[in-house]
Amino acid sequence: MTTLDAVTKKTKNEPTREAVAAREWVRLAKEQCLALDGPEGLLGQFTKTFLETALNEEMTEHLGHEKNRAPDERDESNVRNGTRPKTVISPSTGPVTIQVPRDRDATFTPVIVPKRQRRLTGVDEIVLSLYARGLTTGEISAHF
Repeated sequence: MTTLDAVTKKTKNEPTREAVAAREWVRLAKEQCLALDGPEGLLGQFTKTFLETALNEEMTEHLGHEKNRAPDERDESNVRNGTRPKTVISPSTGPVTIQVPRDRDATFTPVIVPKRQRRLTGVDEIVLSLYARGLTTGEISAHF
């Protein structure tokens, strides 16, 4: 099995993808007068996007098919059933409102943001690290 560090190892003189991406994000944020932290800041936006993407991937895995791609001959009627808002709190971003997907049978139990949990610990660092390393959504889901 390949580890995340082995995939992204660089020589000492070559900057990592994470460092290059972070530098670019900070440059763009400064150009747009966007704060780096806080719920409306750069990190808050990445946290929201990352969590919603991961939750949608978890739902896809739970149901066994992509959104709007359920096979006609499926055995069960459980499909996506919209979303519900949830406010999560992160130490560096503050409160961030995300959309958590629902399924018709209410059997979906999210892993990345468990039910009845609002405080995120360590997600900010993971968001930046995985996103900057260019991992696909499937690789990020596998990481969690």
